[in-house]
Amino acid sequence: MIAVPATPQQLEVVSDAIDEVNKLKTSRAWDEASKFDAEKDKAQFRLYEDACDRVKTFYKEQHEKQTVEFNIQVRANFKKTVRARMGIWEAMEMLNTLVDDSDPDTSVSQIEHLLQTAEAIRRDGKPEWMQVAGLVHDLGKLLYIFGSEGQWDVVGDTFVVGCKFSEKNIYPDTFSKNPDYNDPVYSTEYGVYTPQCGLDNVMLSWGHDEYLYHVLKNQSNLPEAALHMIRYHSFYPWHREGAYQHLTNANDMKALEAVQAFNPYDLYSKSDEPADPEKLKPYYQKLISKFFPDVIEW
Repeated sequence: MIAVPATPQQLEVVSDAIDEVNKLKTSRAWDEASKFDAEKDKAQFRLYEDACDRVKTFYKEQHEKQTVEFNIQVRANFKKTVRARMGIWEAMEMLNTLVDDSDPDTSVSQIEHLLQTAEAIRRDGKPEWMQVAGLVHDLGKLLYIFGSEGQWDVVGDTFVVGCKFSEKNIYPDTFSKNPDYNDPVYSTEYGVYTPQCGLDNVMLSWGHDEYLYHVLKNQSNLPEAALHMIRYHSFYPWHREGAYQHLTNANDMKALEAVQAFNPYDLYSKSDEPADPEKLKPYYQKLISKFFPDVIEW
């Protein structure tokens, strides 16, 4: 029997299959402990008591203005508005002019932070979907460009509204001028919620996490763990300080595992060397095409 030479197209299919097998052999489980940050001095991050006035002023405004009334209204507006239609990389470039006023650890542009995060995940050999989660996790900050009321309803640590503000939030005293602080219902431990109702049934302060989660949950094929990373990565009072345990349930443990696996890459990559967007663009555009449509409704 005479062997028929493979066509170039067939060889390409075989080559792609070999590449995928090799990726599986070298990749590490998404929930394995991070390694890239082993030599970093982690005590030098999130030093809010030593933060500049820009950071402290931001949190004072955020804590005074994130009310139940505001959060109900802004969610209603989200559902009836499409702010832009564009792809993921275009969105990253649009975000490039923003510096996050709430962040004491970095002053780099947002596209650099996104790439630093994704590259740290990539260096640790984590799956492509997790690299993509790192690449897009802060794209919800486009809200600021789309016409938010300020940065206070876009960035910063998130927290539960509709019940007593936790003392484990940063600068907890600055909630005292929030109209909900002395409300007879909202100021109680459970507020409008019931014990162990689950995070899907509480309202977090509106910002880029919640916005991006709702944009992407039906416009991507990201796994559930990636969506948890996006939705809760700024919810530090919960995933870092252990607050709000009286509201969470067993289903939230999966989300907690995902966010805690993601957090080192988001936080500790901020001291890495700046990333080169043009150099990295071909690699990440290929990944983007695997998980997102060409155009997303923002």
